Amino acid sequence: MTTATQALHRELAAELFDAARTRRPVPPVSARHPYLDLADAYTIQSEIRALDMANGARLAGLKIGATSEAIQKMFGIDHPDFGYLTDRMLLPAPALLDLRRFISPKVEGEIAFRIAQDLTGPAITAQDVLDATTEVCPVLEILDSRIEAWKIGLIDTVADNASSAAAVIGPGIAPDTTDLAAARMTLRTGDTEHTGNGSAVMGHPAESVACLVRILAGFGTGISAGDLVLAGSWSGAVDLLPGQEVHASFGVLGSVSMRTYHGEENDGGPASSDGAGDP
Repeated sequence: MTTATQALHRELAAELFDAARTRRPVPPVSARHPYLDLADAYTIQSEIRALDMANGARLAGLKIGATSEAIQKMFGIDHPDFGYLTDRMLLPAPALLDLRRFISPKVEGEIAFRIAQDLTGPAITAQDVLDATTEVCPVLEILDSRIEAWKIGLIDTVADNASSAAAVIGPGIAPDTTDLAAARMTLRTGDTEHTGNGSAVMGHPAESVACLVRILAGFGTGISAGDLVLAGSWSGAVDLLPGQEVHASFGVLGSVSMRTYHGEENDGGPASSDGAGDP
């Protein structure tokens, strides 16, 4: 890698890092630098992670994205990607979410796996993931793009931490409580309802996490004990608007909820994003 390429990676990382904090999106990375490949995009993401850590954030886990056909079609992406989670991105449910924190947020319903032991290597299976999982949690993931008007391809979203911004985490339950592939989700945002099954996520949510481990093996890393791993959306992403009640129910797996506002109110609810720091 040339010095000029390294400098470009740092420049683009700083640009995306600043975009998240100023709420001013930037033009697509891929349009301005069409020669950048997936390795470049993950290097940019890694540089942003380093900036987050230098700013006081702590790593809390990972997310795999673009695992379902619905999300791939929505964003024109044909390959799973991954990003990182920090402690500042995670909110306990029920949450009160100030939309001033974001640029153009969307929400997805999914589950997360709490991993109790390191998972590494190119041969990890869904059963390995289940064996290493202490609990699964219902999640509302908030997506946000630091790229203008969500004009993203794979390079853009990967560089931009897989378009992840925050996650509202519901109470956990043992992973063997039910068949995760057969479980059904109902996501309600205001008067709108969306449904999906666990099988929408690569056939089984644990397979999605196993896929993430196999991808990470190519980078010489993996999932660490204690990590929270978001396994991918069960349906399409939905725009978030002020004053919305958002609720996702996963049957016996439990439910998760939040309410949105835009600065006019903060009733001191159980979990405001203001106290959690920036994503």
